[in-house]
Amino acid sequence: MRKLILSNQFYEYYSSLQPKVQEKFDYVMQILINQTVISTKFAKRIQNTNLYEMRVSVGYNEYRTLLFTIDHDNIMSSKEIILLNAFLKKSNKDYKQQLQIAQTILNDTSHE
Repeated sequence: MRKLILSNQFYEYYSSLQPKVQEKFDYVMQILINQTVISTKFAKRIQNTNLYEMRVSVGYNEYRTLLFTIDHDNIMSSKEIILLNAFLKKSNKDYKQQLQIAQTILNDTSHE
């Protein structure tokens, strides 16, 4: 079992979502918590970074949550994960800005 830590930014975004979308987020978060082997359908490493993305699909909408594995660089071996920031993926151009936001959150949380 894994522990999920929710950043304030993630929680604010999650709280603003429709209940149907929140249910899908909850489903994927339960997979992260309970399953040792996680399909790339739900979580995938982002190339050239130390981050992963949690993937939630609702209809045609693709939601992404950037996350960091605290205690191990491989998500399968990690026991603690922090969910940094979430966004609705519109294009691959969204990633650069969202990665910068995630890094800022990560830097801020490591100083607490």
